[in-house]
Formats: sequence, structure tokens, C-alpha cells
Amino acid sequence: MTNCGLVNEKNELVPLKSISVEVRVQDHVSTVSSTLLYVNEEERPLEALFVFPLPADAAVCHFSAKIGEQEIVAEVQDRETARDQYDDAVSSGQQAFLLEESAESPDVFRLSVGCLSPGQDAAVTIIYVTELDVQADHSLRFCLPAVLNPRYTPAGSVAGIVSEISSGCGAAPYTLTLSVHVSSPKPISKLESNCTLDPLVFLRSDHTQATVNLSPGHMFDKDVELFLYYQDTHQPSAIVEAGVATAPSGSLMRDPVVMISLYPEFPEEVMSSLATQGEFIFVMDQSGSMGEVLHHGKRAQTHIESARDTLLLLLKSLPMGCYFNIYGFGSRFESFYPESVEYSQNTMAQALKRVKKMQADMGGTEIVQPLKHIYSQPCKPDHPRQLFIFTDGEVGNTKEVLDLVKHHVHSHRCFSFAIGEGASTALITGMAREGSGHAQFITGTDRMQPKVMQSLRFALQPPVFNISVDWSLPDGITVDTLSQPIKVLFQGQRALIYTQLKGESSGGSEGTVTVKYRLKDQLVTNQLHFCLKPTEETGLAVHRLAARTRIRSLELEERSCNSDVEDIRRKIMELSVQAGVSSVHTAFIAVNKDSRQTVKGPLLQGRVQTYGSFDLCGIVMKDSSDRCGIVMKGFRVSEQTFHCCKPTKVTATRLNGFMTKVQNFFRRGSKTAAAPTVQTNSQSKSDAAPDPQKDPLLQLVSLQKASGCWDLDATLADAFGKTLDELTNQKPAQVEGSVWATLLALIWLYGCKIDQRVEWQFVAMKAVSWIGSQKVGDLSECVCVGNVLLGCQVTKETLGI
Repeated sequence: MTNCGLVNEKNELVPLKSISVEVRVQDHVSTVSSTLLYVNEEERPLEALFVFPLPADAAVCHFSAKIGEQEIVAEVQDRETARDQYDDAVSSGQQAFLLEESAESPDVFRLSVGCLSPGQDAAVTIIYVTELDVQADHSLRFCLPAVLNPRYTPAGSVAGIVSEISSGCGAAPYTLTLSVHVSSPKPISKLESNCTLDPLVFLRSDHTQATVNLSPGHMFDKDVELFLYYQDTHQPSAIVEAGVATAPSGSLMRDPVVMISLYPEFPEEVMSSLATQGEFIFVMDQSGSMGEVLHHGKRAQTHIESARDTLLLLLKSLPMGCYFNIYGFGSRFESFYPESVEYSQNTMAQALKRVKKMQADMGGTEIVQPLKHIYSQPCKPDHPRQLFIFTDGEVGNTKEVLDLVKHHVHSHRCFSFAIGEGASTALITGMAREGSGHAQFITGTDRMQPKVMQSLRFALQPPVFNISVDWSLPDGITVDTLSQPIKVLFQGQRALIYTQLKGESSGGSEGTVTVKYRLKDQLVTNQLHFCLKPTEETGLAVHRLAARTRIRSLELEERSCNSDVEDIRRKIMELSVQAGVSSVHTAFIAVNKDSRQTVKGPLLQGRVQTYGSFDLCGIVMKDSSDRCGIVMKGFRVSEQTFHCCKPTKVTATRLNGFMTKVQNFFRRGSKTAAAPTVQTNSQSKSDAAPDPQKDPLLQLVSLQKASGCWDLDATLADAFGKTLDELTNQKPAQVEGSVWATLLALIWLYGCKIDQRVEWQFVAMKAVSWIGSQKVGDLSECVCVGNVLLGCQVTKETLGI
């Protein structure tokens, strides 16, 4: 594999030598400091461009560059002013650095490094703060993005920073060091990762502080995920952070700011009965990149294979009497049915036949058109619409998608799933946030099924209405809420509220926040008491997160507002500059005015649009010879012309996926894109079906009827590793065949797959409900015989029958 990263006309590496990351986790907030070391090994002054990912909700709050012993700290300025200042500096031979956020997707940033002298190095430091996501097992997830997939830009869309995302290949040509310091009010139970870590070292006997390092030799080819476990992670909490005394009076940075973390607990009687109605629409990405492999370990699947398995499980888990439809999309889209159909054995069986034929063969990733088509369909009365969107997130027009989802939020809930490394966090979390749903990320060796089934449980929860937040504070103190109003609450999921405290207290040191909402016919109240005394050693992390939250709200208001746009933009820029936090209208600019060198000719910026995975090393070199180049999976793209490079040994799957991307590249390059088409079940794809399911659980689930029962036949016996005669001969005389088969399936699930219960919980609930509707005598003997037959020890009470 040829080298990649910053290359010259001789295809030689590289100014980026190393990345060093320090992470400080304080309770639910992380501060990340990343230092990138560049070295110019060319014989001429160099300008480099680096496009890289950050978490969608990150607040970038510091940018500096150290050249030799001199450090230049960047300032936040109006974006156009910063760009002009950068261009002027570089053209006059001064060293300059420009960091700006993508206008299309807030999780993509571009770093321009200008005028590095021959042999000179520069250490660029970027600091950002972000909240940690709470997982289903109550762990806190930290993610350091390493992979930035190319984003598909539909014809007619304005190209921007996301169109500059370059491809990477093989191992990253630099080193990564990562150290993590964790502190928490609660003891730290453990820390896990998808990467190899050194042993966790506790710094205090009460286990409230600890450090850990990434083991040497890590190849930075996947996102680095850390999962932190505290005792009582899911308990409500409040962080009060003091303001800056020198900030302007009345400003956000001057006053104290509070971050409230709430975990609503719904009444047990409400949660015991999930909804049996709804319209479930599953939207599946079938673009060429879905043919890539999730990981390279045992039983590795492509994205589309894992998605097919998940659709099988979802279809088997739906309640009888609901409605459903399935869409596939790429450069075009198609639906299984012209409109959502009632869930029955017949419609489920039809859908499963088509699911087996779904392939990653539909070109680019254009999600807007299928969404518009779905929203144009009338909703089913008394069946709330639930949208499940599966994608690898390679979408360039993120904000257009989010605005569309938000515009239709009152007609549906949106649950989004990111498949594989490098998916756009802005797209996935944004669709769920604007659609009052929930987002999930499936990376590495993660199984998609448990995460999707957790979201299905959320979708089946009754919706929460009339959410209100009330504050009780000492006299003289008022609150200014910076977050958008809470639109959705799910059992056990965190809700964040940022508020600015104004005024002076005349006495009292405690506040109370009360959240009220209606759940079915009940009025539910959750309350949190907190101390107004500022928490120590938080820096300004909470203020910057609060500023980021307010800026995102204003940006959304700006896009949806027909008037006062200039006033909103002014507010965004003022808050961004005041808080030192990035926004779409500002940029970080640093200029070394002491440096000046002769430049032969202008330093022109290269614009090369390539497609493939991006491993934090997609850097385009630009110099006075007006050349730019980058390597793309065995090809070198130079001035948008393909030239063959050294031969590369690749698998058939990777080759097919790559050729699909090359085809998409030329398709995207055309002046006009083909009009989207809608295809219904009368039009089918290839009749070739994939290999039969080898996963025993999925094999059993695939045999269940829509009503919840199983047939007593040879395929069921094979799933148990038995013969049909063995199952039939042991059947108690008074029990009908389907009841016996369904009982055996339940016994096998509880006895052999209890660790995967989250995946089959709805399948089992349907089975129990079906058995309850049958005329069956004493089932105790049946359960005993079934245990002996299948080698299990499950009680009738465990089965819930």
C-alpha cells in the first residue's frame, strides 16, 4: 500500500509526525487537548490543509501553535475577517494558522497551516470540551474520532469543507499517544475500551480519581472509545460553575452557570405495558459504502449484512396490528410498499423475502428525498409514526437533513443508527434530537441488534406530554435557560439543562429544579435539590458547553427564520467571541508576525474531492509549484486525474466497495444528477438470496410467526440441534404442536441465550401472549419435559406463563 497523508509530487511523506492527546474527565464532562506535530521536510515553504472530525457536540475553546520556543495563541474572529487575515499573512510570507468549522456539518473542521519554512516544525494544539454520552448499561462513553468518511454531496448542493475530505489508506504514518485522567464525586468502578489500555491506576484510596494510558503501538485506524463506570452513574446531579470576574457585567461568562443532569424514572405500572400500536418505518442506507466490513475479527459482517439481520429481528418483534414499511436509499430510493401496510404474517413474510435481497448497490448517500417522500405520506390515525434510520452517515448536506426532520417533528419520532467507523455524529445525534428520538452508534465488534432493540423499547414507550421545568431559588436570583426546551424523555435516559444564574442571593445556598410531565393519564414529578456553591476545579468547561448549546440553538433559529437573520448572526458571533467557542460564523486565527520569508509565487489551495475512509491523515500539500496530491486506496489522485500506483492486495469485498465509490465519484462529477425514483414491491432486485443465517438466535427468530408462535417442524428442530422425531416423540399428549414448539423456543431462549435477552425480549413477549390466548392445560409438565429435551433448567415462572 502506498503512503498517504501529506505528500509531495514524488509521493513522499509527510509533515504530520505525531498526535498527542490528553483527556481530563470530570464527572460527566471531558476536556480534550490534542497536539499535532508538523514537520516540513520539503526544500520550499509549505502550506498544509488538514480536514478532521470532532464530536458533533464539542465546544472548541482553544487553538494555539508552538514554533520552536514561541507559542502563538489564536483568537476567535468573524470568519471572513479571519480568512482575509490568514490569506494576507501567508501571501506576505508570515506563518499563519486558521481553524474553522464546516458550514455543512458541525462535526468536521478544517485546519490550514501556512508558510512552514524548510525543516521547521510546528506543534498545533486544539482543546475542546464535551459531555459524555450515557449508555444503556449506565456507563459513560468517550469517543476520540479517528475516522472521517467522505460525505456524499448531492448534485446542486453547495460544496464546502466536507467536499475536501480526503481518503486514507493502511496504517496511519504517525504515532498516537493518549492519556486519560478521571475524577468523579462517585467512586470509579472500572474503565473499558475498544483499544488496548495500560492498567488503570487509582490516585486516591476512595477510587474517585484515576489515570490510564493507551498502550503503545496503537494504529489510529478506528475511533478510540472509552467506557467509564461510576457508582450510581444514573443519579440526577448538578454542577455549578463560577463565572469570570473580568467578563462584562450581565454576560454569560460573568455569571455562574448550572448544568443539570436529570434521569427520569417512570412509574412501574406505566412501563409494564408497552404500546401495541404504531406506524414503524425503517429507512435503510444501501449506498456503496454499506458494503464495507464492520471489523476484521471473527464472524465479521459488512454493514449491510448486519443491517439485514437487524431488520429481521425488528420485523419479528413488532406488535400485531401495527403498520410498517421499509425504504432503501442511495442515489435513488425505493419502498417495499406504496404506503405502510398492516403487520400480519403475510406482509411480514413478503418483507423478509425482500430484506434478504438488500445489497449495498444504490450508489451515493442521498437521504433527503426518501425523507420528503415519507413525510408526504399521511400518518395512520391512532398509530404514532416511528422512524428508524440506518446509515453509515456519509452525508454532506447534514443541516438540510436536520432542518427537514425538525420541520416534521410533530408527526413522528426519529431513531437514528450510525453503522461503522467515521459516521457523522452531527447527522446521527442531530436527527434523533430534532426528531425527539434516540441515537445509537455501532462500531468495531458491537452487535447492532441489542442497541436497536433498546431503541425499539423507547419507541414503544408512551410519549411524554406537557414537559415543564420550574426553579426554586433564593430571593434575588433568577435563571436564564440556555438550552432548548426539553422535547422528549425516555426511561433512564439523561436530559441536560444549562442555565445562567443572575443576581445576588440575599440568603440561602440551595436551589431546586422540578420537572413535571404527563405520561399516559398520570402527572409525574421529578425533583433535584442542589447546592449553589460553585464546584471546584471545573475550569470554564460548563460555561463553554453552555455557550455551545446556546450557539447551536441560535444557528438553528437562523436557518429557520425569515426575518432578523442579521441580528441572530450578530448574537452568534458576539457569544462565540466572548466565550472563545467556535461557531459556523467565526474561526480561530493565529499569525506569527515575527516570521517572514520570501515566497516564490502564490500559495494556492488545492481542492481535491476523493472518496474512501479518512484516517486522520488526509492532508493535501500545497506549495508554490501549484501541485496537490493525495493517495486513495491504491490510486493517486492528482489534479482530479487517476494514475495507477503500486499494486495493492485487497479483498474482493474491499475492491467491490472501492469500485462502487469510484463509480459514485464520477456520478457525482456529472453536472446533473438522475432524478430520484420510487420503486415499490412490484419491482425486485436480483433473486439471489444470501447464505442462510448461521447465528443460532437469528435462525430461531426467523422461524417465528408474526402472531408470536412457532410451527413444530424440521427447521425448528434443526435450530435446536435435534430431529423432528425427537421433538414430536417428547410432546405431551394434551398439548397442540404449535404450543409445544413455542414453549420449546421460550425454554431455549431463557436457558441458552439469556445473555442476549435484550435482543429477543419482544419476541418472547409475543410468544407468551400467544400461549396465553390458547386453551392449554397445566404447563408445568410441558416445561419439565422441555428442559430435559433441551438440557435447560428454566421454571414456568421465569417464562412468565
